[in-house]
Amino acid sequence: MAKAASSSIKKRGRLFGESCIITWLMACAGISLVTTAAIIGILLKESFVFFENVSPLEFFFGTSWVPILQPSSFGVLPLLWGTLQVTIGAAIIAIPLGLACAIYLSEYASPKMRTYIKPLLELLAGIPTVVYGYFALTFVTPVLRSIFPDVQVFNALSAAIVVGIMILPMIATLSDNALRAVPDSLRQGAYALGATSFEVTTKVVVPAGLSGVMASFLLAISRAIGETMAVTIAAGQTPNLSLSMFESIQTMTAYIVQVSLGDTPTGGIAYQTLFAVGALLFAITLVINIFSQLILNRYREVYD
Repeated sequence: MAKAASSSIKKRGRLFGESCIITWLMACAGISLVTTAAIIGILLKESFVFFENVSPLEFFFGTSWVPILQPSSFGVLPLLWGTLQVTIGAAIIAIPLGLACAIYLSEYASPKMRTYIKPLLELLAGIPTVVYGYFALTFVTPVLRSIFPDVQVFNALSAAIVVGIMILPMIATLSDNALRAVPDSLRQGAYALGATSFEVTTKVVVPAGLSGVMASFLLAISRAIGETMAVTIAAGQTPNLSLSMFESIQTMTAYIVQVSLGDTPTGGIAYQTLFAVGALLFAITLVINIFSQLILNRYREVYD
């Protein structure tokens, strides 16, 4: 009887502990949902107030962004174009290098070499973004100016280079996981047909893991769009629609930093641009994340 009572008490204790853990996990999930809903609600509320004073046509299609000075204008295209310049430049740098690193780690690197390269990639991902910004300002930009004298102190090219370095570990790691998830039977079948190692990699492994690789590209691009400090330090704060990568620009995140410094009076139309730009940035990153998640779901359905 005593053993049965003791076993019953232990069982009730385990059930109580499990219920506490489940409740705690549900509370954490609930906090995340409430926080997200609160952010969306605040952005939408303040954005509606902004669009009561500024035409959406002017905001989305205007080519001049001067929200603080008079006469003011609220065309967001210069900020959007600056964000695209940095993002596209970073993608051009990071996607080929990241994919090459992933292919090497997945198909050619020895286990010992992986133990050296993986921590180095993770170290790049752990460096604070403000350090990347000062690295761009004190090293990358002087090197570029020694090659191209027309490069300004603050320029889009320097920002794109450091952001490309920042997102490279994400592409390499996620793509490596996608390629390593490809069944070895596909590789062995290709080798049995007489394919070379290069042909197996490029014509079998990469196409088979392409959905996961593409998802890593989209997630990295989303990360590049939302980058703040490195871009603010390296690219400057000049809204510009120029095609040149050598000139100073301003991204949406850099403008949010500028307004958040406290120099803009709270409650004014210039202050409300913070929420309008933030809502646009949120919408862009949300669409990219949803698209990448759809690709990841398809990838998991194939290889789970």
